[in-house]
Amino acid sequence: MAVVNEIIRVEENGALSFGNYELQEKTKVVDFEVEGRLYKAKTFYEVTKLKRDGALVYESLPGTAVHQFKVTDNGVSFEVEGNGSSQITMELEPATDYKLIISDVTVGNIRSTVSGKLSFSVDCAKEAQTVEIKKVK
Repeated sequence: MAVVNEIIRVEENGALSFGNYELQEKTKVVDFEVEGRLYKAKTFYEVTKLKRDGALVYESLPGTAVHQFKVTDNGVSFEVEGNGSSQITMELEPATDYKLIISDVTVGNIRSTVSGKLSFSVDCAKEAQTVEIKKVK
């Protein structure tokens, strides 16, 4: 895998890829339209952030590159890479339980806050990690 040089793009299957943790200066793309929704991507080595219609979707500290980002009614899945351990914050449904799976290992259940925020860490030092966040029924 590699960083996303165009900062944000739509893949052939409709998934999003975004972020470039190798950049030394903050770079952003605003008003990137996908299916009538406007996305804003901001990225560099310190942070990667994705917003949809002004609301937070994804944020990592330090910056990451995200591939095949897909949101469904049952959760979110994506691949993430970076230079080390990253703290990821996402905004999902408020006060909802989710199962967190990183590279086929079930980390456990986590609950989003009343505002929908969900935070976890991923170690991207050696290789890209696959992240699945599934709504617990």
